[in-house]
Amino acid sequence: MHNAAFAALGLNWRYLAFEVHPDNLRAAIAGAKAMQFAGLNLTVPHKLLAMEMVDALDESAKAWGAVNTILFKPVAAGGEIRAIGFNTDAEAIVTALREDLKMDLRGAKVLLLGAGGAGRTAALKLASENVAELFLVNRTLDKAEAMAGEIKKQFPSVRVTTGHPPTAVDLVLNATSLGLKPGDPSPLDEKQFSVRQTRAVYDMIYHPAETALLKAAKAAGCKTANGLGMLLCQGAKAFEIWTGKPAPLDVMRRALEAEVYQSTVRSSQSTVGSQQSTVRSPKS
Repeated sequence: MHNAAFAALGLNWRYLAFEVHPDNLRAAIAGAKAMQFAGLNLTVPHKLLAMEMVDALDESAKAWGAVNTILFKPVAAGGEIRAIGFNTDAEAIVTALREDLKMDLRGAKVLLLGAGGAGRTAALKLASENVAELFLVNRTLDKAEAMAGEIKKQFPSVRVTTGHPPTAVDLVLNATSLGLKPGDPSPLDEKQFSVRQTRAVYDMIYHPAETALLKAAKAAGCKTANGLGMLLCQGAKAFEIWTGKPAPLDVMRRALEAEVYQSTVRSSQSTVGSQQSTVRSPKS
């Protein structure tokens, strides 16, 4: 979507993908800065690590506690270049929920699966939107409890609980990586909570287009959406941060849909949506 957007605006830029081990993330950021990259996108598990690896944090990164976009900004002509961390995920989450599921988040009851970087950002943003209640489920209970404590401190009016809901909810949101690989089970434990107890399901995973969770939700009559809308929204904001120009949304959406949905008929070796750690960069 970024390369299509660059072409549409006549920019001689290129968006490239690199696999970077977390141990090498600091060196990768420094290298991109030295090579005068315009910026970077970071995916899991780099979003939390990068908080300590940039020169400054934008208010968005401070608010949501994760960095998914970096801008390399010259302080003065021919002088120092600073790495500034942004978060474009948080706003993209609520935009996608409103546009794709027609969700009114105020007063909603939400079951959130996953307490990693994406889950933490989602939980804090949902709380800021005045949901009534959040149920946090994570493989590691300590992470969920820590996140619950943070939400209670920042948003005391939101009821937050670790564990599965005892009654029906308005939304189940998957922020885990379960569903990326062929054969992955649903991240929702049906013995603990049935998908029939929610009216809507959002899966942040966008490839495959329909995960095991979304298939089960659709069969149960729920409204469903995958993470494509969120991916588009966060990408468009990152594009504007790097270029200073309005993102050509229609161009980006068409390119994204063509890549993701056409790739469903390709070999399972496709790298779209890979779990590999990557640093993605537009290069001027």
